[in-house]
Amino acid sequence: MNNKVSDKDKWKKIVGIMVFVSLLLSIVYATVKIIYAPAGTSSEMYEKVRSDYVLMLLQCILGIVVMAIPSIVEKKASIDIPNNMEIMYFIFLYCAIYLGEVRNFYYLIPNWDTILHAFSGAMLGALGFSLVSFLNDSEHTHIDLSPFFVALFAFCFALASGAVWEIYEFLADEILATNMQKYMLADGTILVGHAALMDTMEDFIVDSLSSLAVTIAGYYSIKNKKPQN
Repeated sequence: MNNKVSDKDKWKKIVGIMVFVSLLLSIVYATVKIIYAPAGTSSEMYEKVRSDYVLMLLQCILGIVVMAIPSIVEKKASIDIPNNMEIMYFIFLYCAIYLGEVRNFYYLIPNWDTILHAFSGAMLGALGFSLVSFLNDSEHTHIDLSPFFVALFAFCFALASGAVWEIYEFLADEILATNMQKYMLADGTILVGHAALMDTMEDFIVDSLSSLAVTIAGYYSIKNKKPQN
């Protein structure tokens, strides 16, 4: 048992270091590129301009900051987040920021953004379950939530997290003139109306469906474990 735990800790550290180094090197790369990259909009899909590297730099810095969240939560709230979930979290950051922004997978791989939102929705739903289940089973709290309310919390937690991310994308677009919400085409054409909302609403829908699938599975898992009166 101790060997299994130590192996998981070791893999968590290895994955964490790999992601951290990748993001740190990307920060240096993006900073240099910002100095020499042309301003304005790109005339070709894969040609990056200054605003693209600003977004890359912002994403990499944010990635390093949020990597510390699981450790902070565990220390401050005395919650033991499963190592497997932390490893998946680090892998998601690597896929979303390093592969997506730095290696340009958002353009090279069809539906890369949709795949990541499906993954994040499911992961956040599972995290919501872990948090409320910890409180539900803790000896220091006096709550006994039904499986339905545990599932409802996990689902709402995932949706709220997705909403915070969309707010972050909107603010980044407004303040730093990026294009995270894909309201502008590669040639600089500004989308309006329904077309401008497509990316954001698609993200919300994918987040909702993936988190709903996880919370339904979690609901039946908890329900089957509860003693029947």
